[in-house]
Amino acid sequence: MHATTPPLSKLELYFRLVRLDKPIGTVLLLWPTLAALWLASGGVPDWKLLLIFSLGTFLMRSAGCAVNDYADQDFDKHVKRTAERPITSGRVSGKEALAIAAGLSLLAFLLIQPLNILVKQLSVAALVIAATYPYFKRFFAIPQAYLGIAFGFGMPMAFAAVQGTVPPVAWLLLAGNVFWAVAYDTEYAMVDRDDDLKIGIKTSAITFGRFDVAAIMLCYGVHLAILLAVGWHFGLGLPFVLGLAIAAGCAIYHYVLIRGRERAPCFAAFRHNNYLGAAVFAGIALDYALR
Repeated sequence: MHATTPPLSKLELYFRLVRLDKPIGTVLLLWPTLAALWLASGGVPDWKLLLIFSLGTFLMRSAGCAVNDYADQDFDKHVKRTAERPITSGRVSGKEALAIAAGLSLLAFLLIQPLNILVKQLSVAALVIAATYPYFKRFFAIPQAYLGIAFGFGMPMAFAAVQGTVPPVAWLLLAGNVFWAVAYDTEYAMVDRDDDLKIGIKTSAITFGRFDVAAIMLCYGVHLAILLAVGWHFGLGLPFVLGLAIAAGCAIYHYVLIRGRERAPCFAAFRHNNYLGAAVFAGIALDYALR
C-alpha cells in the first residue's frame, strides 16, 4: 500500500498562501530596495531603516500573494501549476485570504510609523498598486510592467526615508526595475503560456509571441544600461561595474535557458534572477565599502 500524504494544517495552508515556502518573490523585491537604501545613504544606511524595509518587503510581498490568489482563484483552477493553491483547491476561503492580506498590510504600515510623512504617502500608493496588479492581467497586454512598479516601489520609498525627498534618479531606478521585472516575469509567464492562452489571461509572454526571447534580452539590456547610468550619477567605480558584469553574465545564462522555450528551463531562469539582483546589490555595497 502507498502511504497517504497527511492533510495540511490551516497554518501550513496560510504559509503556502503567502508563499513562505517560495521566497524567490521576496528577494526579487528586496535586492532593489536594499540597493536604493545604499545609494540614498551614501553606503551607510541606518540599521533601523534596514530592518523596517526588509520586514516591510517581506510583509507586503506576502500580502500581495494572498490578494493575487484571491483575484485569480477562478483562473488558477485551469492551470496545472496553480490548481492546488490553497484558495483554488477550496482549503482556504477568499475571506480568509483577504483578512490575512489586510493584517499583513496593517503590520507593514505600522512598521513605517517612525518614518516621515512622505514615506507614508508613498506607502499608500504602493498598497494600491500591489492590490490592483492581479486585475491588470484582465486587460493590460504587458501586466509585468505594472508588476515592476509594484516590485520596485520600495526604491523611491527608500530615498524618501533617507533624504526626505524622491530625486529624479530614484524614479529612474524604478524605471530600470520595470524592465527587469518584465524580463524575469516573462520567463515565468512562458511556463504557463499554453494554459493562459486557453483561459484568456494576458501576459507579456503571449503579447511578445515569437519575439519573447528577444524582448526579454532587450529588457535585461535596458535594465543594466539604466543601472550603469545611475552608477555614473553616484560616482560608483570598478566594484560596481564588476557587479553589473556578473549580472550581465546571469542574463546571458538566462538566454541559454529560455531559448528553447521549455517549461522547466524557463522557470529555472526566472528563479536565477535572485543572483542577478544580488550581483547588482553586491557591486553597489562593495563599491561604498572600499572607499
